[in-house]
Amino acid sequence: MATHKKINPSSRQNNDTGFSTNSTDLGGRFINKDGSYNLVKEGMPFWRRISIFHDMLNLPQWKFIAVILLFYVAINLIFTFIYFWIGQAQLQGLVHTSNWETFKELFYFSTQTFTTVGYGRINPVGDAANVVSSIEALTGFLSLAIATGLIYGRFSKPRSYLAFSDHALISPFKEGTGLMFRFAAFKDKHSLTDLEIRVNVGMQVLEDEKPVYKYFSLTLERTRVESMPMSWTVVHPIDENSPFIGFTEADMKNADVELYVMLRGFDDVFSNFVQQRTSYTYNEMFFNRKFIPMYRESDDGMTTILELHKLNMHNEVQVN
Repeated sequence: MATHKKINPSSRQNNDTGFSTNSTDLGGRFINKDGSYNLVKEGMPFWRRISIFHDMLNLPQWKFIAVILLFYVAINLIFTFIYFWIGQAQLQGLVHTSNWETFKELFYFSTQTFTTVGYGRINPVGDAANVVSSIEALTGFLSLAIATGLIYGRFSKPRSYLAFSDHALISPFKEGTGLMFRFAAFKDKHSLTDLEIRVNVGMQVLEDEKPVYKYFSLTLERTRVESMPMSWTVVHPIDENSPFIGFTEADMKNADVELYVMLRGFDDVFSNFVQQRTSYTYNEMFFNRKFIPMYRESDDGMTTILELHKLNMHNEVQVN
């Protein structure tokens, strides 16, 4: 569905977003809450589209650890089956005779060879076992190098460490109303300087009786701050230059409104620029609400305390 409401001609249209204007080409939101694009690519082989290194760098921590452990167990099981298949005569130092106990011994021998620990009780004596153990040792060296690079990359990759409010609010602002959301730096030692923000909106409108997407750059109360050690409430005044002037909740829904946010700043810890994206769809925008303050003074009156648990808290207000 597209809105029949006439868009404010004073609004600044943005034709450089990179998104399609054809409503039949788009499904769902443009940008996910975590900043990734809501896009799936097809038409080329999977192995050409995938980037294992990039995916491993961006996996959640628990998944990254799980992949490392699963790979370690799986690769050692593969070599264990190979040792078991070529026969016990190729190795010396085995003390058990049952298949299960021998398999366990071979698995532990494989882990020792893979990590180049080499305790020495079991060692290869046949050509086949020596070739397999040589290949396994090389595989272990390469795997350790790759894992070290991934771990370093994950630790050293610049991140913004910003938490965004779950919702954007239509709240009283000066003599009228404003669309606002807020975010905060949640790491103790990470604070951004020279922070710049851009906010665009996409909405579906009727043009020659056909639904198309139009994109607008929103005018903000402030687009830059010199430093942001705590939080920032970003405000778009809904005035004569806003595409939202006169919009109701139903208008937002009919227009399939999505707000997408892009910000960039310098992080002193990484000594590098970091950036973050996120978005708010029409069902994540609440009317007649206002954020509650996130700050309080310490008991001794010497410190300001940022209460991060209040980032998403807001109250109902009356808007004239």
